[in-house]
Amino acid sequence: MARDRVHGDGRHWHHHHAHFHATDEQRETWDVCGPHFAGWEIYHLKGSPVDPNRIYASQSSGWFGQTIQRSDDGGQTWNPVGNEFSYVGNPGTHQWYDGTQHPWEFNRVWHMEPSLTDPDTVYAGVEDAALFRSTDGGQTWHELAGLRDVKGHLWQPGAGGMCLHTIVLDPNDANRMFVAISAAGAFRSTDGGVTWAPVNRGLLSPYELPDPTADVGHCVHSIAMHPSRPNVLYMQKHWDVMRSDDAGDSWHEVSGNLPSDFGFPIAVHAHEPETIYVVPIKSDSEHFPPEGKLRVYRSRSGGNEWEALTNGLPQQDCYVNVLRDAMAVDKLDSCGIYFGTTGGQVYASADSGDSWKPIVRDLPAVVSVEVQTLQ
Repeated sequence: MARDRVHGDGRHWHHHHAHFHATDEQRETWDVCGPHFAGWEIYHLKGSPVDPNRIYASQSSGWFGQTIQRSDDGGQTWNPVGNEFSYVGNPGTHQWYDGTQHPWEFNRVWHMEPSLTDPDTVYAGVEDAALFRSTDGGQTWHELAGLRDVKGHLWQPGAGGMCLHTIVLDPNDANRMFVAISAAGAFRSTDGGVTWAPVNRGLLSPYELPDPTADVGHCVHSIAMHPSRPNVLYMQKHWDVMRSDDAGDSWHEVSGNLPSDFGFPIAVHAHEPETIYVVPIKSDSEHFPPEGKLRVYRSRSGGNEWEALTNGLPQQDCYVNVLRDAMAVDKLDSCGIYFGTTGGQVYASADSGDSWKPIVRDLPAVVSVEVQTLQ
């Protein structure tokens, strides 16, 4: 029997931790375990798609530094790896060196992305924005330095920092991958991460970038891809929901009838590549749902036409946010959708978003939700 395992990162100031939730195929009742790493910031975690026992997590502290944690038993026990990511110097913001004596401020690992084929290969996106790869299970790391060669001196931090927060691997081409950086934009490599090109044509950021032809400087919040159509990309930008049908060469807006086109996550239905999900937030200065109503919006047409999903979600006095890595989908026959909030709730839908139930409440703010479907 298939079952789901949902990993949720919770964080609240400097008291952060990870919880694990498991259920059967019906996804009606959940077992909850944890907290793991109580009191630590766990900024992102993700399991290997080819080894359900292998999970990577980004653990950090302003005092004790950055550590990559690895589990080889599905999250029951953990071991720290990747000492190369340790901070250098005193607590606070530190200079970090990549071996070529080019320092940049290194605050945390924002995103872990395990390889689609090898559980020992994993990518890490960090702040200040850079991309690393490990091929030995996180023990040692090598920067894919070609990314910072793409006008890296012009990149600017978004409100959350200058972070590489999204890594999308092409399941049909092991050499092609995409990353997104706030506030630099989206970038694509077709040679396994050696060289990169910006893929931001069609993105408009009139307040930040008066030049509409600028190829870097856009604040991208999240990118999603359906594995059956790796040339189609969906993007939640700082403002605007966008779509590309040519692997990022050009983008067009698909915000349509959304109440707000500002938000953080975007996700694609596991079996319907034209069905996508976003969570509109009122504005870049007011990070809560419009009218205090928590609504996930679904488009079954790849954008433009959107419907509000509200069944089981609070429709008054709700002022939480849903962050970029806090939404995920499972691969079961009736696709499940999951998201966590800054108010500490994790909601699940076993029917593609038609109805929702909270798996757990009263966690710290949730920054990362990931799902593994176990056979």
